Amino acid sequence: MTPTIVLPVMIGGLYAAGVYLLLDRSLTRVLLGFLLLGNATNLLLLSSGGPAGLAPILGYSDADEINDPLPQALILTAIVITFGISAFVLAIIHRSWRLARNEAVGTDEEDRRVAARRATDADELDPDDLAPEDRAAMHADSLRADLEEIADDVDVPAGRGAP
Repeated sequence: MTPTIVLPVMIGGLYAAGVYLLLDRSLTRVLLGFLLLGNATNLLLLSSGGPAGLAPILGYSDADEINDPLPQALILTAIVITFGISAFVLAIIHRSWRLARNEAVGTDEEDRRVAARRATDADELDPDDLAPEDRAAMHADSLRADLEEIADDVDVPAGRGAP
């Protein structure tokens, strides 16, 4: 039997279309891309099993004519995992639609702010040298401000974090 080029081309096309759809902001397209990736993976596992053989029933056929059951078991596992994650993404899409009447993922301003910072290794950063808006939450300055705000209502003991 000669190998065919159709199955690898189909697998590659499904992977390419799935990745393309995953990179979109629409959650529906992300779900479709994930489903395409799952189907491409199932085809890849199926093609890794080799040519079709006889059923692996004890005493029914010779050992060299038996089909390998491992890829089929992996495909069944992949189907169950794909179904579970698809149900989860559908729930996220439904909740997003019910809350915002929009299922597209918006731009996160915090991510843009972090990306705009100059490239610095995290080990080189000193939180005291950063601008106050770039400091991490729970930095010593923010703790003091919080303590000063609640100092009127609550008796704050002197110690860690107190001025």
